[in-house]
Amino acid sequence: MNNADKLLSDLRLASMAPNSFFGVLLKLASPLLDRLLGIRKLRKLYLSAELSGLDKQEFSEKLLKALGVQISGGEGVIAKIPKTGRCIVVCNHPYGMIEGVIMAHLLTSFRSDTKIMANVGLQIFKEIQDYFIFANPLIPKAAINTSAIKKCFGHIKSEGLLVIFPAGKVSFFNTNKKIITDGDWNRIAVQIAAKTKTSILPVFISGTNSPLFHRMGRIYYRFRLLMLAHEMFKLQQHAITLTTNNLIQPKQLKELGSIERMNDFIRLQCYLNDEKYSNQWPEDDEKIAFKDIFPPTDSRLIKEELSRLPLEQHLLDFKSFSVYYGYQQQIPTCVKEITRLREITFRTLNEGSGESCDTDRFDATYMHLFVFDHKNEEIIGAYRVGQTDLLQRNGDVSELYLSQMFNFQPEFINQQQPCLEMGRSFIVEAHQNSFHGLLLLWKGIGAFVYQNPRYRTLYGTVSLSKLYDPRSVALINEVMVKETNGVQAKSEFEGQLHPEVKDYIKTESVGINQLSAFVKGIEKDNKDIPVLLKKYHKLGAKFHCVGIDVNFNQTPGLLLSVDFPRAPEKLLKIYIGDGRDEYIQFDEKN
Repeated sequence: MNNADKLLSDLRLASMAPNSFFGVLLKLASPLLDRLLGIRKLRKLYLSAELSGLDKQEFSEKLLKALGVQISGGEGVIAKIPKTGRCIVVCNHPYGMIEGVIMAHLLTSFRSDTKIMANVGLQIFKEIQDYFIFANPLIPKAAINTSAIKKCFGHIKSEGLLVIFPAGKVSFFNTNKKIITDGDWNRIAVQIAAKTKTSILPVFISGTNSPLFHRMGRIYYRFRLLMLAHEMFKLQQHAITLTTNNLIQPKQLKELGSIERMNDFIRLQCYLNDEKYSNQWPEDDEKIAFKDIFPPTDSRLIKEELSRLPLEQHLLDFKSFSVYYGYQQQIPTCVKEITRLREITFRTLNEGSGESCDTDRFDATYMHLFVFDHKNEEIIGAYRVGQTDLLQRNGDVSELYLSQMFNFQPEFINQQQPCLEMGRSFIVEAHQNSFHGLLLLWKGIGAFVYQNPRYRTLYGTVSLSKLYDPRSVALINEVMVKETNGVQAKSEFEGQLHPEVKDYIKTESVGINQLSAFVKGIEKDNKDIPVLLKKYHKLGAKFHCVGIDVNFNQTPGLLLSVDFPRAPEKLLKIYIGDGRDEYIQFDEKN
């Protein structure tokens, strides 16, 4: 067909040439350039698929079908987007053209008020121009870009759905990072979100252009632009997956502070969705057949044991609650009840043993510090505490529970001085949303070390439940752990992170709040990092390594230690009270 005037979209360079001397030259060279750049082939597809003049949704559907593109994951993206109201979707830019058509078709089928901020190159298809707000990323100061930004703001203020590819340009091989990735992301998406208090959904689009495309781009970057049309025809039977996690709320963005931090966060949340770096926890070798929990212990027997404890083992009182510590030979009924409650609590975290109670040989040698509610006559939480100087009298490190998870060398702190090994902590479900349970346990720890000031260091693990996504555990590991001598995990955690994320953590200072935001962005239920991890961080803990507890349902645990006298003064005052200065100044040599 030569009657170009009958076609709505005239796919020839000659039709796009400006009215200038350069335009005249372009028109003369147009037939050759159309062939070299793949535009002639694109024109043939346009004609054979009878795309001219179609409705935008029908056009995009037929174009994708003609190109042989197979798309999955669209339902997951739509499920995260509100049915009405302002929202911004941001995506990486792996192909350069087709992803704009994909997102436009997908989201317009869900919300008719969808607009895509796209490269002016897509203007060649007049049938789908209504999808787009056009910009020119190659000329940042072009007038069209100022207009595009205003239109984007206006669309959001009109409660619309806006899609932005913040890179502006197609992904390329980054010689510094040694990976194919987007260039720097423009801040326009987070600037709009911050000013208009709009949620953002980061979506990762899988795949990349051909190796030839990236080789030519390394020779001269403009070759990438010249090859984009050719690359569209390499998508035959190519599976493109769209993946996303959580909608990032304005409040979450605001907590990050600067626009730069927000932009980095949104970009990394996008790359965290890459399924190549997303694995699942391995299935347990044997499915646990959970036994029935044994019946509650008679509270009268518990109270009788508590009444017989020496006065110094009754550490403190608050309202109806009291904190005690004791040993199994002193309080066998209490310990039995603690093991019952531990199993109930741990099962909710996918950490239960499957037995009628959670117990092992260490319950007989460790100290148990716990909170008893006199009003309801029940134990509400406990810690199991190992006194390393008592447990290792014969130099036998195997008497420490954590020696099953970690190889402790002579230079590690628990081999150098008396320490308290903290573990098996729990708060019963009914008190988990109240501050007093965990606070009372820590005030009990403070009271105990005041009585026994030779204990200067606390160490233990924070359980990173398998209810967390492995990426969350990998992030916690990457951000919190510093290289430590003297200890190694016997069974190491083997999580992985996208190179973009690892590179960022290595080059930027990622704090606990930013880590918290990353984890909330990943977790389907928006859960935060463990409360206990935050508490240890506030105490100034050192985080040593992550190991897998093969004796505790393959649960990952983050090993840490706290130099308690050097904890923040404010916290020591809360936990130890008036005895704080005396504890800090204690010198065992005197």
